[in-house]
Amino acid sequence: MKNLHGISAFLESVNSGTFTVAAERLGVSTAAVSKNVAVLERQLGVRLFNRSTRRLSLTDEGQVFLDMAGSAVHLLEEAVAKMSQAQASPSGTVRISVGMSFGRRWVIPLLPGLAEKYPQLKLEVDLDNRPVDLLASGVDIAVRSGVVEPSNLVARRFCEQPLVLLASAGYLAEAGMPTTPEALIDHRCICMRWTDKPVSPWHFKDGHGSVVAITPRAQMVASDPDALLDLVLADVGIAQLALNVAWPYLRSGALKLVMADLHHPGEGEMVLYYPHRQHMARRVKVVVDELLTHFGQATDLHLTRADVLARL
Repeated sequence: MKNLHGISAFLESVNSGTFTVAAERLGVSTAAVSKNVAVLERQLGVRLFNRSTRRLSLTDEGQVFLDMAGSAVHLLEEAVAKMSQAQASPSGTVRISVGMSFGRRWVIPLLPGLAEKYPQLKLEVDLDNRPVDLLASGVDIAVRSGVVEPSNLVARRFCEQPLVLLASAGYLAEAGMPTTPEALIDHRCICMRWTDKPVSPWHFKDGHGSVVAITPRAQMVASDPDALLDLVLADVGIAQLALNVAWPYLRSGALKLVMADLHHPGEGEMVLYYPHRQHMARRVKVVVDELLTHFGQATDLHLTRADVLARL
């Protein structure tokens, strides 16, 4: 839009009756107001004011322009007011993408409270283990596991994600407890494969302190941690799972750690992503804040392998 200063000077001069009073209200000089109105008149090709030494009066063309410009400014003021109101009371749709297992355990239970606290929000949760392009897919927030890599997204790490190797008490009673990685060849192994990636290897310390990767001979493969958990609980075999998924069953004794002294999977982490730190819509900011607070207060999310070994 051309010459916003001229339009502003024109409207304030109409309301004030003189360039001098308009200048005081706009915080500029009288000469600046007069010049801006004159430039606007040249751009429009009409005279907007009849000028006298004591008062301004609108020409017929000035009255027509006032009617149209006034309506446009009113619409702009309404838009600003609505945005300010939205920032004060968040409203609109917030799309969250999260892995199926983590989403069911840690995100879905938070939604009823969020909906009650922010009744004008519409919350959409995509439970999907595949990577997501936030900018291309219109997702506002993503929660994923792994190691953060450089990107144009804001990444907020909120907990580590230790992995453990485990099996059910029933399976171990039947097949025995393996004591070396090589012994896994005689056991049924249940492995994870993320979408189209290869089966995830398991890592162990060898006798020299080095870490070796072993891809077990998988009898069953799944792409969701809850599916692996169901199979392990059904006495099918040995699987590697996140500690926060396995902990309730380890605590109850339904599941047992396998080769805890040799298993060395490294430390993953859980990360919350969103596209922009500056000028983030309030509807997104309040959900980000609520999620991070919720995750921070969930003690089971912050268990370490050392904690578990100490408690079992």
